[in-house]
Amino acid sequence: MITLIGKELAQKGVEFVYLGSVEECKNCRFKSSCVDSLELNRKYVITDVKDTEQKCPVHSQNIVIPVEIERAQIDVLTPSKNIFEGSTFTYEAPKCDEYCEFHDLCFPEGLVENDKCIVIKNQGKHKECKKGYALNKLTLAFVI
Repeated sequence: MITLIGKELAQKGVEFVYLGSVEECKNCRFKSSCVDSLELNRKYVITDVKDTEQKCPVHSQNIVIPVEIERAQIDVLTPSKNIFEGSTFTYEAPKCDEYCEFHDLCFPEGLVENDKCIVIKNQGKHKECKKGYALNKLTLAFVI
């Protein structure tokens, strides 16, 4: 997938979460190739950077660059059992109201309730949390 991103961010490997467009995007001639293909609150990674530039009043330097992107892999802590590399499952956010040092891994940006995921890497058992859950740390990709 191709989108446009600010010149200062246009580097292979950069990850970002799409948080939506701004008012200036509504009538922009690049809107369809820039923001229309992105999903709100999803995490993407830049896989290739093109050699052209376009003017854009939204980004610093007023320049955007076309980049190829794909959904980024996401690390997550989950109490799910019987998960192995290559297995698929549906993400369910933990039932937890505790805010601790692992919160961002239990509720990672870019992952939404009921997302279908495949386990790329099972990083094994993680420290037990304040709620007493036995957690596994996984690296996930999306099943689309």
